[in-house]
Amino acid sequence: MRSEQTREELPPELAAVVDAFARHLGNVAGRSPHTVRAYVADVVSLCEHAVRMGARELSELDLTAVRSWLARQRTLGSARATLARRAAAARTFSAWAHQHGHLATDVAAPLASPKPHRELPVVLRPEQAAAVLDGAASAALEPSAHPAPAAIPGPDPAARARALALRDHAALELLYATGVRVSELCGVDLPDLDLTRGVVRVLGKGGRERAVPFGRPAAAAVRRWLADGRPLLSHSDSVAALLLGARGGRVHPTVVRRLVRRSCQQAATPTISPHGLRHSAATHLLEGGADLRSVQELLGHSSLASTQIYTHVSVARLRSAYRQAHPRA
Repeated sequence: MRSEQTREELPPELAAVVDAFARHLGNVAGRSPHTVRAYVADVVSLCEHAVRMGARELSELDLTAVRSWLARQRTLGSARATLARRAAAARTFSAWAHQHGHLATDVAAPLASPKPHRELPVVLRPEQAAAVLDGAASAALEPSAHPAPAAIPGPDPAARARALALRDHAALELLYATGVRVSELCGVDLPDLDLTRGVVRVLGKGGRERAVPFGRPAAAAVRRWLADGRPLLSHSDSVAALLLGARGGRVHPTVVRRLVRRSCQQAATPTISPHGLRHSAATHLLEGGADLRSVQELLGHSSLASTQIYTHVSVARLRSAYRQAHPRA
């Protein structure tokens, strides 16, 4: 990983501090591996910049160096969202370094963060989402549309193809019914699922656990997968994952991403990602009358501001329909 290679090029004292910060993010703050990688890469870049400006140790880092670093990132063409993340990484690092005695003051505390421009997410209309799910249901009945690689040991190719088609249908139904992230779906184990109550327990960002309801169509698809699909792919070394890959291990998020793209293309809808299905589920809930707080809890957002983007999607759709239909729009 580049940040690790670059960290080795820092003065040993700085590299040791960055390593301690990385451990804090992962073990104490509970940040995701992706966030840890991004923040550590940003801090390494900041430290390199400070060294180029003449700093010999972390105690010489000041607000001027941090602002100069961000200005250089902007000059190099970093997007506003990237600049906002890098400013957040600098503030987090500065606060941690001050708390642990590496900095005399929290030098980055006054740092303003550029407000990222938020693009409205692409969402499917309800009838388009239904077309994607109906296509997956049909493929589960005619699995020849998803032939499995014959080189994979196990049941005969036709039985394996049916098992994978049943899994794909269950995965799509759960993604749309619950609005969970693809990583959360792939992390679900059999004990996390309560088909009787129609609830699945997922582990979200920051290690936060939540229970998410789902409806009858998703429950029916999961039951078919558990009864007729999963036993064909499972073997003695299989994990307790709800969704299995073709070789019997836990299904990988990349497989689900390919599935969503392929299903959208086959249904002739806009091509979206699993996160697009999450966006679609949230938007359809709000359009159907769900309150914002309930959608926030369903999605596992720590801040209501993250959920409010979906109200803008609904308003944008309403505005578009108004312009098309109203004689004086």
